[in-house]
Amino acid sequence: MIIGVATRNPKSWCSIRLGEAIKRKGHQVKYINLSKVAARIGANPTLEYRGLNLAKDIAALIVRPIGRGSLDEVIFRLDLLHRLEMAGIPVINSPKSIELCVDKYHALMTLSKKGLPVPKTAVTEDVENAMKLFHELGGDVIVKPLFGSRGFGIVRVSDPDMAFRVFRALEIIRSVIYIQEFIPHGTKDIRAFVIGDNVIASMYREATGWKTNIAQGAKPKPAKLKEEVRELAIKAARATGCEIAGVDILESPNGYYIVEINSMPGWEGLQKVSKVNIAEEIVSHVLNRVKKSKKP
Repeated sequence: MIIGVATRNPKSWCSIRLGEAIKRKGHQVKYINLSKVAARIGANPTLEYRGLNLAKDIAALIVRPIGRGSLDEVIFRLDLLHRLEMAGIPVINSPKSIELCVDKYHALMTLSKKGLPVPKTAVTEDVENAMKLFHELGGDVIVKPLFGSRGFGIVRVSDPDMAFRVFRALEIIRSVIYIQEFIPHGTKDIRAFVIGDNVIASMYREATGWKTNIAQGAKPKPAKLKEEVRELAIKAARATGCEIAGVDILESPNGYYIVEINSMPGWEGLQKVSKVNIAEEIVSHVLNRVKKSKKP
C-alpha cells in the first residue's frame, strides 16, 4: 500500500527517514506537496496529486510541516487534510489537532482547562493593556509570536521602556501581543516525544542562555524522565488530540511547566541521543492506525 508523507521538502532529514522506514515495512512512500493538490467538489477525483486520487490511492497520510503561506493557503491545506479524513484516510496528526497546537494561546488554554501546569500567559492587541499585563506578570516576560516555531521571534523583556517599544512595534505591524511570565529554568528544557500513549524518546536541550531551541544553537543531551514528567507529556498530547507530539517542558524551582506542544515535531536532534529508531516507531503507529481503520 501507499503511505503519503505531506511535506514541502521530501529531501529533508525527517522526510527521508520516514520514507526509508515505510519502505523497510514493505510499503510505498509518496511525498505530497499540499500546495500542488487539486481539489474538486461534485466531481472525481476528489483530491488529485500527480495522477493519484488521494482519497482512494493512499492508505494514510503522515503530516510533516505543511509549509509557510498566506492565511488562504494555510487554511486550504488544512481543508485538504479534513477532506482526507472525511474519506476515511487516517491523517496523523489530524487537522484539528494541528490547528489547535499551531495557535499557542489556544493550545495553552486547552491544557490549562485540563488542569495541566502552564506558565501564566496573556494576550492582547492593545499596547496599554499589554503594559498592564507586563507588570501583572512580574515585569519579566517572554514575548512570542502567536504562530511560530523553533524559537524565532521570541524575546525576553524585563525593562518597562523596552517593553513599551516592543509592544508598540507589534501593534504597528498589526500583530497580536502574546506575553508569558518568565519561568527560571537555567539553560535547559525537556523535549518529550510522544507516540500514542507512550513517551518513546526524550532529551534535554542545553544552551548557553535561556532560549533552548535546537534551531537556536542548543545541544541535545540524553534524558531519563521521571514518571511525573512522562505523564505530563502524555496528558498534554491527549488533551490536544495529538497521536504524535513533541512536548516542551520547563523544570523550575516551583515544579514543571508545559510551554508548548508541537504537532508536527522534528526529531533529528533527538535521534542523536536516542537508541530508539523514531521514524520506525512513527511508521509502526501509522500502520496500526490503518489496520484499525479497516476493521468493520
